[in-house]
Amino acid sequence: MMDEKDKKTYSNFDYDSALNVQQGVKQPEQISNFYLEKMLKKRRQEPSVEELVDGIVHGDRVMLSRAITLVESSLPAHRHKAQQVIELCLPHSGKSVRLGITGVPGAGKSTIIEALGKMLTTLNHKVAVLAIDPSSERSKGSILGDKTRMEELSVDPNAFIRPSPSAGSLGGVARKTREIILLCEAAGFDTVIVETVGVGQSEVAAHSMVDFFLLIQLANTGDELQGIKRGIMEMADMIAINKCDLDGDKASLAAQQFRNALHLFPMPDSGWSVPVTLCSAYSKQGLQDIWNSVLEYVAFTKQNGYFYHKRQQQSLRILEETIESTLKERFFATPGIEQRLEEARKAILADKISPYIAAEQLVANEAPESLNN
Repeated sequence: MMDEKDKKTYSNFDYDSALNVQQGVKQPEQISNFYLEKMLKKRRQEPSVEELVDGIVHGDRVMLSRAITLVESSLPAHRHKAQQVIELCLPHSGKSVRLGITGVPGAGKSTIIEALGKMLTTLNHKVAVLAIDPSSERSKGSILGDKTRMEELSVDPNAFIRPSPSAGSLGGVARKTREIILLCEAAGFDTVIVETVGVGQSEVAAHSMVDFFLLIQLANTGDELQGIKRGIMEMADMIAINKCDLDGDKASLAAQQFRNALHLFPMPDSGWSVPVTLCSAYSKQGLQDIWNSVLEYVAFTKQNGYFYHKRQQQSLRILEETIESTLKERFFATPGIEQRLEEARKAILADKISPYIAAEQLVANEAPESLNN
């Protein structure tokens, strides 16, 4: 029997019913409010330029990721802050081997990068992978799924994978990739791998930011005889026939056909004879040969001076591209430009003015004469 004290404690009970549910003990919160507020406050506080640079130089992955986010941002305030970070990181950069990898979709670029990256990390190299993901022309979105496809490399403590949207950039290479390379180098990564979207004449954009350009090909695709691939093959510093474990004879035949095609090309400015090799990301065949060729190329071009000349030319290209992008941004930021653009579009569609004349007048900040007629 319950006494009066117990009945007061269980005042909500119906003692004449057999369907009573005893109130349980209130459980504490999973995360304390103090810790939650502290965490949110920390996230709200944007790190200063000095804190970002100090974190990057000391290998802080969080600071590196936040700096890359600043670089990729289109906000003017973020852009200005990112340029300050890059400027301070510049003295700590330039000491890595920059490797560009391209190839037709399905050639196995991501698989080769993961296998090659794992091999390099076992040799005590620090590898940064910049995987450029294609952006949709309709939705402007990107899947950014390369990191999930490199499961082993993504959890390697000596590797850093950063997928970035191409955002309509030339050759599928993100506009800010060059700046991200500098940040990764300042963070201590001695090997930076840039994976492009796929093969095309515009892959010259990828070639203009790396030291060594690797072209991944497959056997029996007809690429050996297609003249449209000439531009890509002329830029390649090495050609690797992937998935040679599926059919060794066909892969060997394809390699020989590529070698014959390369003999028809003039000697590259580097003086380097482009090798053609067989590889398999699945069986790890030929990966060491690829890396040996990269090291041989770097040593060869440093000896004849082409390595440093190429990087200087890349810096000058960055200057020209930055001028073009800056002028374009300033043009669209001109007050009243949207209204004048809309008027110009209507006049062009009504055949009142040619697109060339309208463009010249808009750039010259003049009101198109034909628009008022």
